[in-house]
Amino acid sequence: MRRFRDFQGSGGNSASIDISPLIDVVFILLIFFIVTTVFIDEPGVEVNKPRAASAETLETEAIYVAVTQNGEIWYANRVMSVEGIRAIISRKLQQDENTPVIIQGDTASNYGAVMQVVDAAKLAGAKVSLATAD
Repeated sequence: MRRFRDFQGSGGNSASIDISPLIDVVFILLIFFIVTTVFIDEPGVEVNKPRAASAETLETEAIYVAVTQNGEIWYANRVMSVEGIRAIISRKLQQDENTPVIIQGDTASNYGAVMQVVDAAKLAGAKVSLATAD
């Protein structure tokens, strides 16, 4: 089969750019970024965290658990029991054993409730950190 060029007038060439490979690359990048996105499970409740002079910033994926001022334990927008938190942390650590647990305790929360969550996380085998205000 022979290809024909369409000439316009006297010596004028019509030029076009094929953008289909560019579109393919964009779609491949989009799929790559969607697949590799990390979703963080926020506890689902806002707590007033205490301030600490020795606070450090953790920039890794973590398991976030919150303890409210009335002693409720929150994980992923649900109120949980201590046993439920321990089971979830154990399950998450089976997927990635280096995932830390960050506990966000309210400044007015019961110290015993926060310690129960810390104890459950440590019994599940997690490295535990306490969240503080910025």
